Amino acid sequence: MQSAEARFNKNSLLLTLRRYSSAVSDMEQTVLLPSLLRDVPSDQVCDCEAAAEACRDLYSNYLMLKAIRNTVESSLFHLDDHMAKNNSVLNKTLEPLLDTDPEALFHFHLRGLFSVINNLTEKTQSLTEKYMDIIGVAN
Repeated sequence: MQSAEARFNKNSLLLTLRRYSSAVSDMEQTVLLPSLLRDVPSDQVCDCEAAAEACRDLYSNYLMLKAIRNTVESSLFHLDDHMAKNNSVLNKTLEPLLDTDPEALFHFHLRGLFSVINNLTEKTQSLTEKYMDIIGVAN
């Protein structure tokens, strides 16, 4: 009998999402006092204003990473006003792509999704390691 991960190609979307979910679960089990992450600056550099607001400190990142995992697992998506404004700007820049071949558009978005999920997984693992440093536990 094959393990769950062996059934999926290493580049499969389900495996990538499973890795992210697992990293967030590890983070939740490790970070017993999320409030210790307040006011601890994030190591990441944010390019745009919306991203800079989202990555203020590790506590904000912790909440964001959990919320994204919950959205992925529940398949529920809620847009607040702030996200709706950012998405409208993004949609305007993507309008020319809507006239392209649907298969090419699908592959474009799939590559982007893989990139985003892998990046979020790395951020989750980094946050977990930083928390362990804060509380003085060696990796």
